[in-house]
Amino acid sequence: MDTSIWTSFVEWLRGFGAQAGQQAADAGVQMGGVVVEGVSAAASQMDMPSLLALAAALGWASGFRLYAVVFIVGIAGWIGWIPLPEGLQVLQHPALLATSGALLFVEFFADKIPGLDSLWDLFNSVIRIPAGAALAAGALGADSGTMAIVGALLGGSLAATAQAAKTTSRAAINTSPEPFSNVAMSLLEDGLVIGIVWLATNQPLIFGGVVVVAVLVMWFTTWLLFKFLRAALRRLRDLFSSASAPA
Repeated sequence: MDTSIWTSFVEWLRGFGAQAGQQAADAGVQMGGVVVEGVSAAASQMDMPSLLALAAALGWASGFRLYAVVFIVGIAGWIGWIPLPEGLQVLQHPALLATSGALLFVEFFADKIPGLDSLWDLFNSVIRIPAGAALAAGALGADSGTMAIVGALLGGSLAATAQAAKTTSRAAINTSPEPFSNVAMSLLEDGLVIGIVWLATNQPLIFGGVVVVAVLVMWFTTWLLFKFLRAALRRLRDLFSSASAPA
């Protein structure tokens, strides 16, 4: 065989491989550009009403289930379901996802045991309110310190309102000897967190109306149950006083 023909064939293969590799690289760059443009377009859809709804949802839901909120929003951002603002992209970090997932697992069961749920609420009450404020500030404060303060006030207020309603309602439910109402209320809160995040990210204007009504209901519930618990504690004190009084 003529060596010149073999040499030409080898050179042609090298040229073909180089050309194919360059085309693949160009295709990869173009695909990467499309992905970046898609993410940027999705992020640009988060207008101010959407950001306000997200901030309110994070604060409100944190008062019920802080770790569920962090995990759900983080995993949704990581998968690409929710275009997270810059201040919340840390929730997508694998270490934070693993930590919030583990704490969510513990809370899911601790919140369904009468007595233990109240201790869990008491322990986490010092975390939920500032965390709700921080999450809401992260949603609004990417470009403005003023909006970060607005978000912190909004998120902290909603988290405190939800925390108060949750604590008083659970204390009232725990006065009942049967455990089923406690478990039912806990499952309702689990579903409520998912519903809050979904509605805020898909229907922000409707969510705005819902959160106003919900806040009024939570205020009324807290006031009503606080009166009930205070009366129950008074009756319990009178019972012990009469029992310890000399005959």
